Amino acid sequence: MSFERARKIADAVLYEGYILYPYRPSAPKNQVRWQFGVLAPRAWCESGGCENAWSQTECLVEAAGAGRLSGKMRFLQLQRRIVEEATGGSGFRPVASLEAGGRLWTTWDEGLEREVEFAADLDGERTVRFELAGGREVEAISGSDGPGRVVRERWPLAGAIELAAERLDDRLVKVRIRLENVSRWDAPAAPRDEALRRSFAGAHLMLAVEGGQFVSLLEPPGWAAAAAKACQNVRTWPVLVGPSPRRDVLLSSPIILYDYPEVARESPGDLYDATEIDEILTLRTLTLTDEEKREARATDARAAAILDRVEQMPPEVLDRLHGAVRSLRQPSTESAPWWDPGADASVSPETDSVEIQGVAVSKGSVVRLHPGRHADAQDMFLEGKLAVVQAVYLDVEDKRYLAVTPQDDPAADLHEWYGRYLYFSPEEVEPAGKAP
Repeated sequence: MSFERARKIADAVLYEGYILYPYRPSAPKNQVRWQFGVLAPRAWCESGGCENAWSQTECLVEAAGAGRLSGKMRFLQLQRRIVEEATGGSGFRPVASLEAGGRLWTTWDEGLEREVEFAADLDGERTVRFELAGGREVEAISGSDGPGRVVRERWPLAGAIELAAERLDDRLVKVRIRLENVSRWDAPAAPRDEALRRSFAGAHLMLAVEGGQFVSLLEPPGWAAAAAKACQNVRTWPVLVGPSPRRDVLLSSPIILYDYPEVARESPGDLYDATEIDEILTLRTLTLTDEEKREARATDARAAAILDRVEQMPPEVLDRLHGAVRSLRQPSTESAPWWDPGADASVSPETDSVEIQGVAVSKGSVVRLHPGRHADAQDMFLEGKLAVVQAVYLDVEDKRYLAVTPQDDPAADLHEWYGRYLYFSPEEVEPAGKAP
């Protein structure tokens, strides 16, 4: 059950960029795929390939005694789906698409979900090796437009998961997990599209610990800050997942996340493009022509599911996508935050004063302006002008600033009403009496 809390986020990572709007293979955005978490064959990478063969996760576990780690390596295995039309006799040739039996069939690379489970005690080292077989399946298709077939082919994969646990002190254990693609490869100059056939795509880790708790690497406690800084994560980003403040599940993602990430409650389903706004992408999908939608449905079952969902979406769900306002954290009733005016009762902009040239200047005082910083091009027009002090502020560095309104500004009362002031340091003004 621990992994189920991480799976929704992990699935979003696994399928990020899997298929992009307008969800057709002919779209330029879908010409280069598998962007995140690609681990390619080691031999291809070492011969100059543009991807990497391995990734490394280092994390910390707070465990005073014996503990146990369990994990899942998850990724997509590429499966090439090729549509072929009959050429006469028993021959076939590949085509981009084929009409048969009133249905459109398209050539496309599918992704098959794979999981490799492992477990280890929080001491020592071990290596888990795994292999996935390749395969080839042929599906005949026929119709009034002529016969054809769909050929699905996948290639064997081999990988290694190396685990090592090192106790740093009586409270902390450092865990290192290295994922590597050791699939056989004999074509060093092959293009990326070919190397992807023996690659892991979207590779990531889900980890759970018994007898201990993970330590946040983003916001570690002071006693673990040095150890957290020393962790070396290569092409991965480990974060805590699940309900805060529980720390027994960790997701190591190829995409940068924050601790306790969540899928927005307003989102009715994945669009495979987390950098997009759901509302905009949903509305754009609805504008596709019938022919474009037909091609999208023939591309992938996941693309078809998106179209079905947006076309059947009730108005109240679409309205919900327009946005929501929520606090990042629940407000505390114990004390005001440092930036709240009520956090420090000793500070009162309405009554505080500052001494300038031996004169106490406070709200209602008149000062003559001498802008010295020239932060704004209009400062030159304020030189020598009289202004009324509206408040005396203290910043977080204990520096005083005067909030003023120019005395001859016809809109001064309006600025005062909604609190829009000009700000000057005490060195930029001279006392000039009290306002009438």
